[in-house]
Amino acid sequence: MSVADWWALAAVVVLVGFSAVLSAAETSITRISRVKAQALVEQGRRGARTLRTLVERPSTYLSTVLLVTLVCQLIAATLVGVVADHAFGALGVVVATIVEILVIFVLGEAIPKNVAAVHPEGAALRLAPVVGALIRVWPIRVLAVAVAQLSTWLTPWRAPSASVSEEELLAMADAAEEGDVIETDERALIHSVISFGDTIAREVMVPRPDVVAVSSQTSVAAAIAVVIDEGSIDNVVGIILAKDLLALEYQGRRGDPVGAHMRPIHFVPETKPVADLLREMRDGKFHLAVVVDEYGSTAGIVTFEDLIEELVGEINDEYDAGGEGVTALGDGRWEVRGSVSIDDLSERIGEELPEGAWDSVGGLIMGLLGHLPRVGEEVHVDGVRLQVRQVARHRVASVLVERVGKDHRGE
Repeated sequence: MSVADWWALAAVVVLVGFSAVLSAAETSITRISRVKAQALVEQGRRGARTLRTLVERPSTYLSTVLLVTLVCQLIAATLVGVVADHAFGALGVVVATIVEILVIFVLGEAIPKNVAAVHPEGAALRLAPVVGALIRVWPIRVLAVAVAQLSTWLTPWRAPSASVSEEELLAMADAAEEGDVIETDERALIHSVISFGDTIAREVMVPRPDVVAVSSQTSVAAAIAVVIDEGSIDNVVGIILAKDLLALEYQGRRGDPVGAHMRPIHFVPETKPVADLLREMRDGKFHLAVVVDEYGSTAGIVTFEDLIEELVGEINDEYDAGGEGVTALGDGRWEVRGSVSIDDLSERIGEELPEGAWDSVGGLIMGLLGHLPRVGEEVHVDGVRLQVRQVARHRVASVLVERVGKDHRGE
């Protein structure tokens, strides 16, 4: 072998090594999301700013890296063939071709990509400056862009734009909790925020049977004493807060009609998204709205607190009589209020209950039975038994929920 052959082999080593670096860079950088890159910048990690620039504009580096990697491997293969021909003749070329394929694949592709896949963050931070310097070389950048445009012209179809679904975000939150990256409460809040956009007013309102109403002609003294009013509440003309009544009582105006001191009322359809309603309440500086159905009848009321609870969970103070409406009895059994939402119960018991034209546990039972349930009636859905414990005012008030396995599925 001549001196030129030894120089050629040295060049092969350099080219395969550089190919390995670029292969690792390609794998590691493409595995870093924009959010992760921004987080690394905020942490002050070395090379993070260059990495963020590359991740935000992958077209600026990917074609260059792929082209230079391919050129390095082709030149290395050609040089090995030439040296083998000089040293061993035609048979040497055949053997060298087989060896160089294995060496270039293992050392220039497989090993660096596997390492980068296992440690993408560290590899991306170390190699991003190398790729950043490479794409600033004008001839290489121009050639890579030209080749990329040619490939785009030859392939007229376009890949769909990248997006992340709600299911993927929820799965990421679950994985982060399992990896102790976030707390359980933080995971629950993420789930609540994502589902918040799909929630409508009907699902969070206080239903009409739970709403106490008085006539606008009722005196302050009588309004303070009211617990249940049997009259219709479809003609809502205003609201008066408990603190308003107490202030009037203190001022000695207990004989005034409440209608003279009412606050204006806001009406919303029961299908209004709660995200929009929360924004309206914040901008309009009101904390309560009357929810009406498609016929204009009162369906219930919704408060600012109801909307916040949809995000952060039940907010109970010393004046709240009940908790969240689900009481664990042990051995896979729960005492549940009929007004508890299907989503809340499913999350609490760890079972996926069926969805339909109902929002609450009571609605689920009535929907499956097809009539107003009687005490003692029960339904079985997906291995869960729901038994009616109490019925009040034509609705299910209390339900016993119990896991019974999958034997009763579909009954």
